[in-house]
Amino acid sequence: MNPITAVARRLGRKKWFSDLGRAVVPVDLAVQRRTKGKISLLALLGLPSMLLTTTGRKSGQPREVPLLHVPHPRGFIVTASNWGGEKHPAWSANLIANPDARALVRAKPVALRAELAEGELREQLWAQIIQHWPAYDTYAERAGSRRIRVFLLTPRG
Repeated sequence: MNPITAVARRLGRKKWFSDLGRAVVPVDLAVQRRTKGKISLLALLGLPSMLLTTTGRKSGQPREVPLLHVPHPRGFIVTASNWGGEKHPAWSANLIANPDARALVRAKPVALRAELAEGELREQLWAQIIQHWPAYDTYAERAGSRRIRVFLLTPRG
């Protein structure tokens, strides 16, 4: 692990880091849009990232969000942590309403199908994702009674 990633992982549990992260998401979104996914602020920290596009459940319009992901033999694991906020992020409700999505992963387009992980699968995926970003445990504590959603994104076709 490179030193920048190690520092980011340590700081990830701090409340101020989450607040900063929330503020940086629109910047990361703009950077990824502008570079067609070639540059990501998460990737600069040494973390695997994607630009996920879901379909708005109410609007039907495409909605983009930069996310940390963890590679999985069937695709990618993502969490709807919302930095430990009290509400689920909108993109996760979009995936539940319409599990077909697409992403830019290292500037390559990927058509995906989302599966909301439940039960034993969720526990397995959670264990894998906190190995990459231990702060998710802290986010789960901050979320209180809200159970953070975990998705397995599998390439289609």
